[in-house]
Amino acid sequence: VQLRASGGGLVQPGGSVRLSCAASGFTLDYYSIAWFRQAPGKEREGVAGIRRGDRRSKYADSVKGRFTISKDNAKNTMYLQMNNLKPEDTAVYHCATTSGNPIWSSILQPQTYNYWGQGTQVTVSS
Repeated sequence: VQLRASGGGLVQPGGSVRLSCAASGFTLDYYSIAWFRQAPGKEREGVAGIRRGDRRSKYADSVKGRFTISKDNAKNTMYLQMNNLKPEDTAVYHCATTSGNPIWSSILQPQTYNYWGQGTQVTVSS
């Protein structure tokens, strides 16, 4: 089981970027997925997730209306589209999956997930 994240970089405030996370060794369609981020000196924060059972998505309040999580089953890849980026979005972003079907309150909790990608840096700065 492997997750490989890509797509980070330097973005100006108000800009957009799409992160990708390619899965190998398992079929992403059967898994719950999520994106987390961690800024220096801060705890890992759940950003967005999709539960495999009902396929409902959940977002952190700080990114609602700006970020969109999705997956392409044909490509076995998950994405995080990030729009209207702000300096406070600067962090290392990690993708994560679990074969479980988490309860709603735990979708954005890091302990819910047992497979993690290596992380990709997103820096929002002018």
